[in-house]
Amino acid sequence: MILSTVEMHTGGEPTRIVVEGWPRLAGRTLLDKRREARERHDGLRRGLMLEPRGHDGMYGALLVEPDHPEADLAVLFMHNEGWSTMCGHATIALARWAVDSGRVVRAGPETPGSETPGSETIVRLQCPCGLVTCRVAADGTVRFESVPAFAYALDRIAPTATWGPVTVDIAYGGAFYAFLSADSIGLDLHTSPMRAIVDAGAEIAEAAARAIPIEHAEEPELGFLYGTILTDGGDGAGGQPSRNVCIFAGRQVDRSPTGSGVTARMALQAARRAARPGEERLFESCTGALFSGRIVREAPPVGGRKAVIVEVGGRAHPTGEARFRFDPEDPLREGFSLGG
Repeated sequence: MILSTVEMHTGGEPTRIVVEGWPRLAGRTLLDKRREARERHDGLRRGLMLEPRGHDGMYGALLVEPDHPEADLAVLFMHNEGWSTMCGHATIALARWAVDSGRVVRAGPETPGSETPGSETIVRLQCPCGLVTCRVAADGTVRFESVPAFAYALDRIAPTATWGPVTVDIAYGGAFYAFLSADSIGLDLHTSPMRAIVDAGAEIAEAAARAIPIEHAEEPELGFLYGTILTDGGDGAGGQPSRNVCIFAGRQVDRSPTGSGVTARMALQAARRAARPGEERLFESCTGALFSGRIVREAPPVGGRKAVIVEVGGRAHPTGEARFRFDPEDPLREGFSLGG
């Protein structure tokens, strides 16, 4: 078996887009396909994400047939531990790839039906969490509006073995995250060793998941804590980026500012009345990459919680193409991880 991929990165965070070779998924809905991929083809995910073809920080996107009538394409997101429900950095990469590759025709002054003729191309991407609308500028910059985001729980206590009880906020931006300021546990996102940040993020995610039951009112499969986002305590206003580091899945560090995390951070700001519609915030990753975040409008409540539509902006870059062989005689064909 040979799988063909396009390789991209967004702020240093990789996106390995599987464009050819994956077995056809027969599921009727995208969540059905996600379940089928997890149950029947997870060895291919491990083989593409982990060594020797990948590494513990690899991230992937599998293109599948959409079932949403408005979608241009549909995607399943994968990482070192499994299958996620939303990914902003990969959405940015996919939208740019869709236009650069011709999968979606680039908008021009005479493009029929173009919403923003001559400047941005609309790409509608069906993700497991829902339909995401992307706008791709001529220079490759991408803005996307994700699914309704909301604050789930504010100022909740999660008991930890290392720091005792810590206070976290839980918010949803296509996935659920636990948020806290790094200095609340004695860490600095600019100077503390990354291993210490990863250890903290992983432990707090486990503690928060135990202490705070999470449910998504509309889709049970979305109801789980995806990771922890440690912040510098800032809000990203006034052109001063706020740094955050996202630890998710199997101790994976997002090199980008985390698009779904930015969406969730903006929902938290909306809940605390710290940001109004139209106000832009800037968020910085551990590589210095920047995403913008802006509340576009209110959305219908989700499970009785106030929700907002957030626009996230960033830029991805292509790095290459690859063809990966899965040799049935290779004992390591499904990959391995040294962990740590």
